[in-house]
Amino acid sequence: MKRDIQLLGGPRLRGLRIGILGGSFNPAHDGHLYISLFALKRMRLDQVWWMVSPQNPLKDGDGMAPFDRRMTAARNLAQDHPRILVTDIENRLGTRFTADTLEKLKIRFPDARFVWMMGADNLLQIPRWQRWPDIFRLAPVAVFRRPPYFVGACRGKAAIRFSRERRNPALAPSLAETGGWILFNNRLHGESATRIRQNRKRT
Repeated sequence: MKRDIQLLGGPRLRGLRIGILGGSFNPAHDGHLYISLFALKRMRLDQVWWMVSPQNPLKDGDGMAPFDRRMTAARNLAQDHPRILVTDIENRLGTRFTADTLEKLKIRFPDARFVWMMGADNLLQIPRWQRWPDIFRLAPVAVFRRPPYFVGACRGKAAIRFSRERRNPALAPSLAETGGWILFNNRLHGESATRIRQNRKRT
């Protein structure tokens, strides 16, 4: 069984490159796994943390599975991948907004090098997030292609505002050190939590 992240603090995280994939994971699916494995390879990360959110402030609670069930499902999916760690640390920190969470993580793990990971759909809607510009200042950001949001995300408010900080994907291995953000034109993965929930309703 993987050790909990809360027990891995201090020197054990010193210098590690850690990608953080936050979200509801309602439920976790192969798309999350694909993006995580892609990120581990392309950005030469040491770990990816699946940070399961108790409740996304921008999502309705209707249809949201209980937190413990979402945690268990995510851990089951990631169990064969030792560098993917599933955590309830946001719940433990008592934060609701990504910028607040990143601030507290950097205080708790000052020697780790965090990279925030998200899909192109979130890059498009991130101006709705609390203190969203601070996210780009607190950590490098890796954005992954997701249909049908890729083109719109490239032209969105966040992409325009931080256009000078955008890096070429060829520089991905050094993103954790250099900062900025990258938009990956990765292979598309067709799975989504919404589709899974819709299929469950039909059965």
